[in-house]
Amino acid sequence: MAKLILSMDGLVLKEIALDKERLSIGRKPHNDIQIDNLAISGEHAVIVTILADSFLEDLNSTNGTLVNGQTIKKHFLRNNDVIELGKYKLKYMADQAGAASVPAEPDHASAGRLGAIKSAADLQLLAGDTGEHSNIGVTSRPAPLPPAAIQLLNGPNAGKELELLKTLTTLGKPGTQVAVIARRPHGYFITHVEGTVFPYVNGQAIDAQAHPLEDHDVIEIAGIKMEFFLKA
Repeated sequence: MAKLILSMDGLVLKEIALDKERLSIGRKPHNDIQIDNLAISGEHAVIVTILADSFLEDLNSTNGTLVNGQTIKKHFLRNNDVIELGKYKLKYMADQAGAASVPAEPDHASAGRLGAIKSAADLQLLAGDTGEHSNIGVTSRPAPLPPAAIQLLNGPNAGKELELLKTLTTLGKPGTQVAVIARRPHGYFITHVEGTVFPYVNGQAIDAQAHPLEDHDVIEIAGIKMEFFLKA
């Protein structure tokens, strides 16, 4: 299991296991990692972990979030990355057992995975890597799953389908609302990633944890409704 090592001025304060899919960092007490310092925003950043991959997002904090000395908005975390929040540092330690057989990708590959946008009317689709080049699901190949897709239900492109062929597919509008659909060995799951409003499934807002998808579930994100369905 991956973990974070929290330190200040070279002194290790504690270790935090990334045992939750969504882990919040900030000054307010409700955060998973509370750092009671005025340089830290009330809700400063969040780390989303899906299978073996974790990525960091700054939540429009006042003083910003740095990784390895560079200001980031979103960042795909790699082993030994150092997250800087004011005087505090969080060192990311990947699960080496799970990462041993995963080939390293160049920085531009991970940036492309999180930033490449395909437009479908008002819906934007950011696609993750697939197959043997993905960091997800390489060491334990998923059992066969029925193929699945989503179909847009409103907007100019109503009726358009997107097959969920990738291990990780990101949906939404960056800066407004983003969620990911993960293809796991035991099914398809949707997880909230970005935005103050959580996605809806069948008219009910999901929480911060991964939500399993069933055949013909209706998802609403960034004002677009879509139907998840299994393909025969």
